[in-house]
Amino acid sequence: MLLWTEGSFVRETKILGVRIRNLRVLLSLPVLACAIIPVSAQQYPKIELSNGLLSATIYRPDPQNGFYRGTRFDWAGVIARLEYKGHSYFGPFFDRFDAGEPDVIVGPTIVAGANSAASGPVEEFLSSDGTSLGYSDAKVGEPFYKIGVGTLQKPEEKNYSSFQHYTILDVGQRTTRTGKDWIEFAQVVKGDSGHSYIYRKTIRFKKSRPIMILEHSLKNTGHEPIEAEVYDHNFLRIDRQTSGPEIVVTFPFQPLATEKMDGMAEIRGDQIIFLKELKGSDTLYTLLEGFGKRAADYRMQVENRKTGAGVIITGNRPLAKLAFWAIRTVVAPEPFIHIRVEPGQEYRWRYQYEFYAASERSSTAH
Repeated sequence: MLLWTEGSFVRETKILGVRIRNLRVLLSLPVLACAIIPVSAQQYPKIELSNGLLSATIYRPDPQNGFYRGTRFDWAGVIARLEYKGHSYFGPFFDRFDAGEPDVIVGPTIVAGANSAASGPVEEFLSSDGTSLGYSDAKVGEPFYKIGVGTLQKPEEKNYSSFQHYTILDVGQRTTRTGKDWIEFAQVVKGDSGHSYIYRKTIRFKKSRPIMILEHSLKNTGHEPIEAEVYDHNFLRIDRQTSGPEIVVTFPFQPLATEKMDGMAEIRGDQIIFLKELKGSDTLYTLLEGFGKRAADYRMQVENRKTGAGVIITGNRPLAKLAFWAIRTVVAPEPFIHIRVEPGQEYRWRYQYEFYAASERSSTAH
């Protein structure tokens, strides 16, 4: 297990032994498995972006030394930090990282497993059947594909899980281009079962404005259609404040929660209001209904009213689904969109993040 301490991973010496049931997982993460010596966050491949207003640290995808090497989220666009006018918006939400854990354990110490230990507005691609590209047709030992990760190997288990770490056979051909206020990631995957693609993702800061744009394109170079849902798991940590009554989330429609919020939050009109400060193992998760088929409903505003910092997130595609997750360290609206790409075709989509501070709050009201 590695201990996260404000910018670095260090060894927790009491668990130098490895549980046998986790050995396969650890061996599939070669660098993490041997990380029993201190590993500084400064050693992760990264790039600094700035437009004079926004400044950010972006981790580069790297199969040997990258910050994130799970098989759930797209490796491109993991944001270590983003700041505006002295306010911070992203950063690791967990206290410890354990490659042997499947997901996130919320308690006195928040432990993130290999597939969930990410940071920033990371994205996951899921096939229409809830698996991954080619998974249902693959036999045990054969390849399937996770867009943004690469070619994976199907294990003996029959049911796909985003939280299981799969053996990575090939990360594809990856390239990165950068400028002072933008970075473009590209991944080329050539599958042998009809599934091939070129995926591009660009993070760009608008000139002289506190706006970040995430642009995507997915070109189907195989001979099978690509049909999937992609969602953005917005790990928002505004000013590192605890999730509670000072955090308000606003939508352009009146949301309806499909799960009980157990006294942690409630919906008032078009807002989610926290009723208490989340502590310990408090975990809030629900799907939200109430949105329509227009792209204008892809809009969510998250504000920390104690510090006055906030962000408005918009997309140019209609919502297919909307989830909401929160623990004490993070608030995460999770908007899904549907994509279908025929062979030889290309699909494009974009998200926009407009950051603001207390003095600008009135101009952001809707």
